[in-house]
Amino acid sequence: MKKAYRVKTEADFQKVFHQGQSMANRQFVVYNLTKEGQAHFRVGISVGKKLGNAVVRNAIKRKIRHCLIEFDQNDLIRHDVDFIVIARPPVSHMDYHEIRKSLLHVFDRAAILRSNEQRVD
Repeated sequence: MKKAYRVKTEADFQKVFHQGQSMANRQFVVYNLTKEGQAHFRVGISVGKKLGNAVVRNAIKRKIRHCLIEFDQNDLIRHDVDFIVIARPPVSHMDYHEIRKSLLHVFDRAAILRSNEQRVD
């Protein structure tokens, strides 16, 4: 995932947390903030120490990033949004397909996914 697609600074994270909306399911919490005129979405990923050691946490982040890259290639995510994905403990026991399904579910609830009319085919 390119650096331009990341929420990097602490100020950006705090802005999304305090001004954005949150939505959750059992596996993920997603905070999102709409930013008009943005060329592409930006994402921050947070995986806490409760989920495992560094190897486990990095594997979870890689799976989440892979899902996001796939969603971007299929033009599923709105471009005018910054969002933070926070993984909850059940994610440490999930495989890629379960993570993908859970992310689609929470993104749909958080209105991060594009509607059919907005998609470019």
